[in-house]
Amino acid sequence: METGFAGALGAWRARKGPLAHALSAAVREAVIDGRLPAGSRLPSERELARTLGLSRGTVVSALTRLRDDGWLHTRHGSGSVVRLPVRLTERTTPWSLDRGGAGEADLDLTLAVTAAPHDAYLAALDRAAGRSPSLLLDSGVATAGLPRLCALLADRYTRTGLPTRPEQILVTSGAQAALTLLVEHLHTDRGRPVAVESPTYPGALAVLRGRRARLLPVPVSAADGWDTEHLTAAVRRRNPQLLYLIPDFHNPTGAHMSAAARAEIARLPVPVIVDETMRDLDLRQPAGTEPRLAGPHVIQIGSASKILWSGLRVGWIRTTAALVRQLRRNPLQPPLSPPPLEQLIAAELLGDGLEEILIDRRTRLRAQRDHLAGLLDGTGWTYTIPGGGLSLWLRLGATPTAAELAVRAARRGLALTPGPFFAADRATLAHHLRLPFTATPDVLTRAVRLLRDCCD
Repeated sequence: METGFAGALGAWRARKGPLAHALSAAVREAVIDGRLPAGSRLPSERELARTLGLSRGTVVSALTRLRDDGWLHTRHGSGSVVRLPVRLTERTTPWSLDRGGAGEADLDLTLAVTAAPHDAYLAALDRAAGRSPSLLLDSGVATAGLPRLCALLADRYTRTGLPTRPEQILVTSGAQAALTLLVEHLHTDRGRPVAVESPTYPGALAVLRGRRARLLPVPVSAADGWDTEHLTAAVRRRNPQLLYLIPDFHNPTGAHMSAAARAEIARLPVPVIVDETMRDLDLRQPAGTEPRLAGPHVIQIGSASKILWSGLRVGWIRTTAALVRQLRRNPLQPPLSPPPLEQLIAAELLGDGLEEILIDRRTRLRAQRDHLAGLLDGTGWTYTIPGGGLSLWLRLGATPTAAELAVRAARRGLALTPGPFFAADRATLAHHLRLPFTATPDVLTRAVRLLRDCCD
């Protein structure tokens, strides 16, 4: 078996085309797969030619392609080092979701997720590793969260108008884990429904259906938001045990709840789980000043996944200290708690440098949102430009339905999520489609062109 640089490339000679092209493609894939870590120093051109059994000219051609494409940095007298191109590290779009080539294939618009803030994350990882030795002295058993992270999250709530103590925070492995734990603990009467928006976040629907909860849909629309009169009447009439809402840049409609509606809902005599994962993705200029949906029956859940990276599985619950103590005794709490090192990384990223990361994210997302909206002009499809979040909620014409359009698009290499996937009853919203604007402008352009072609 080959080892070292040659071994990291795998069976690259089996590729079709010129050897120089095959070699450069193999190096790129080895870097992306982690077989050849970024920062690795390459052997000299002469040594590479000897090791790989190639002419020096072929090696030079391959390295030139890599250098021109940003995958290789060469300094005279110091050799060449592989790296990730800046175009991949300084973007909001995960590279794996738009690897389609000129043939307009393999575009994934089913996920409204962002890439990691590359340089900031690596720096946070280094700082977290430096703080980790003291963790190894402890048991590693799940707690309510590392004290530093709980204090930081409590301070963020307090500074934004909701006084919070660290003992009111419970750290979880994401917002969906937070919801799972709360539903497991609070939804004790299967005879009473759980009220949810329709449409809503599919992950929340999966959690509730997994608990065999009866769902009570309450409508929300991109243009009109929440009908609080309808919601209040449904609570009085059906007596739900829980209410799950996304008031800030609602997923998928992008609606943003007014201060008056928040105050009215906060007075409802039912526990309200408020999903705040999109709250920091305010793309308005200037940003809004709406207060949090808060009150004696309100529980906030949040997550680092949307504002930072889905791979950072750290979320939290903000509630009363008494409920935190009860949740700590729930058998599900330990497996729904993130590893200590993940919490250290989150604490580094959610600290003083977060606002700089968010400013960059908002700027890029705002430009991509506006680019997508411009592409949709003249299609006949209707939408409301959201003030924040990660996606645009599109209403199609009478034909084809969203499901039919998704099938046609899939045949062309474009993956989409039709509206019924977000419906509490699985059947409505047949003419709606969620389009994330987390993709790069060129990918959005190709995707909309494909969509329009699929409707012709």
